[in-house]
Amino acid sequence: MAGTRTAVAPRAAALHGTWRAARAIPGAAALNQGGYAQVNSVSCSSPGNCSAGGWYTDRLGVPQAFIASEIKGTWQTAIEVPGTFGPNKYYAQLDALSCASAGNCSAGGFYVNNNGNQAFVVNEVDGVWQKAIEVPGSAALNSGGYAELTSVSCSTPGNCTAGGLYLAGTTSYQAFVVSEVNGTWHDAIRVPGIVSPPAGGHVGPTAQVTSVSCASAGNCGIGGSYYDSANIQAFVGSQVNGIWRKAIKVPGTATLNKGDAQVNSVSCGSAGNCSAGGWYTDSADLGQPFVVNEVNGTWQNAVKVPGIDTLNTGGNAVINAVSCATAGNCSALGSYTDSSGNYQLFVVKKA
Repeated sequence: MAGTRTAVAPRAAALHGTWRAARAIPGAAALNQGGYAQVNSVSCSSPGNCSAGGWYTDRLGVPQAFIASEIKGTWQTAIEVPGTFGPNKYYAQLDALSCASAGNCSAGGFYVNNNGNQAFVVNEVDGVWQKAIEVPGSAALNSGGYAELTSVSCSTPGNCTAGGLYLAGTTSYQAFVVSEVNGTWHDAIRVPGIVSPPAGGHVGPTAQVTSVSCASAGNCGIGGSYYDSANIQAFVGSQVNGIWRKAIKVPGTATLNKGDAQVNSVSCGSAGNCSAGGWYTDSADLGQPFVVNEVNGTWQNAVKVPGIDTLNTGGNAVINAVSCATAGNCSALGSYTDSSGNYQLFVVKKA
């Protein structure tokens, strides 16, 4: 969530399979007068054409959102996200970014004003970053004063889908989705089928979209988590030809999950064919990684990552990222704990 202060990740670029030396993002040091900055998201539409964003601290130590673009192999000067700072806007962070083609990207996150945290989206059109706007329709949803856009995916220029969370009332977090169609962002809606009751004793957000992936305009998959009055559960959902179907608890997790669960990442190789991964809690109260597939529009039963027990001798493991090049050809990456309690990395493939 917002405000974690860690050192900015160094920038590096790959050329013909060889990583070049890292260097500072141009202009970032001039912005970062408070001494803390972080990249949260990067997206490349073609070789040498990328955008990245996150946050930095201004001279007063207040986090602000930034964005930087690489054009034909050269990183340009980082800028504050237009429209995220000004009268009655105090704090901002960019969380997610996706580029459909060179110079055509969308990004989002949150900013803080007199009414609390508000979700924003911002578009790059033909190489020029436009002024950020509050996510349309989110003000009507966000009666509790906390909203944040956490993931975005753009299939073609001007056609993107994003998701996040908002606070309805004082303790009831809900998950939202919002779509851009032909360059216009439509109103955000609560994720159909997902209703999270008041949090009770649970600490932190009780419903949120954590990942969005769009295979084509209007055909996307989402994943996240919600509260069911007892535990946090993992959900998946699908957008088909621009229409959202009801999201569902990840099939099979009722058998696997003895506590909390969450989808961390979704990737769609083609319309109706996606894979997702995350974690669930087993009977020993340990985190275990799962993967789940959507095949021809139907989500199948989740399974514990095959072979993970051989690696995960320390007891806790999780899937953090999934990427599918084509339908049925995916890789998922995560971490496990070895017998010494150290976190180690693993990869699992679907082909």
